[in-house]
Amino acid sequence: MGTPFSMESSGFDGDRKPGLADRLRDAADRLLSSPRFHHWASAFPLTRWKARREARALFDLCGGFVYSQILLACVRVDLFRLLAGGPMDVRRIATRIGMSDEAATRLLDAAVALRLVTRRSGGRYGLGMLGTAMVANPGIAAMVEHHGRIYRDFEDPLALLRGLSQRTALSQYWPYAGNEQSSALEGERVRDYTALMAASQPMVAAEVLDAYPVAMHRCLLDVGGGDGSFLAAAAQRAPDLTLQLFDLPAVAERARMRFDAAGLAARATAFGGSFQSGELPTGADLVSLVRVLHDHDDDDVMALLRA
Repeated sequence: MGTPFSMESSGFDGDRKPGLADRLRDAADRLLSSPRFHHWASAFPLTRWKARREARALFDLCGGFVYSQILLACVRVDLFRLLAGGPMDVRRIATRIGMSDEAATRLLDAAVALRLVTRRSGGRYGLGMLGTAMVANPGIAAMVEHHGRIYRDFEDPLALLRGLSQRTALSQYWPYAGNEQSSALEGERVRDYTALMAASQPMVAAEVLDAYPVAMHRCLLDVGGGDGSFLAAAAQRAPDLTLQLFDLPAVAERARMRFDAAGLAARATAFGGSFQSGELPTGADLVSLVRVLHDHDDDDVMALLRA
């Protein structure tokens, strides 16, 4: 069994000795951890730019939670879609988002600092560069709203990492995670996360389909395909492509409804099942795994890739 980590052992076990590269890195760590060196580097012209850039990066780490909450507040009051209609003054914005003028000004100024909003003439506020991106990609707002659950789970990050949080907001939202009976989940349990994936799918689908010509294939199988959003996009790029979708039975049923509504029922088939306990459909010469592999444990992923 390895010895516990300590500064003296430099993380090496037993009789193993650190090499030259490790010793140099240890020496650099000691130097860079010195307050005296930081003071010198911040003042010396050749290192000042680097010291200030790293200081800003560290400040962003410290302020990251605040930034995320400002963005979440903007999303929840639908600020970006409101300003998409044109710049407004504070009083009008405050009335529309249900805040006092003072509170609205505080939120708007914070959004300005994050480049989500910009100040315009006459005391008005309009969309900033990042705010326009929020309007152009509605799926981002859906993901930001979803992250509110992550923030609740991270209220005590140590308890989460140590497994002391028995029921997390995310585990309730994604009911298939760690659930051996995921195939038996009913439609109501999969509704919210399926809608979220569908809302954020266009951003991913466009990049995937721009990068790879699916039309050169005969049949595309989308594993974990949700409500069929990706296959519907692929169908537009490749009119002759046969489509297969594989997901949990309750999710596959939603995909069938989408295919019917889009007039794809003749060329698209949705199969219900679980890749953890069942076999994948056959006949496809192209398989897509859009935002699936990163969402499961390594053993499950390797089993899926070997299927």
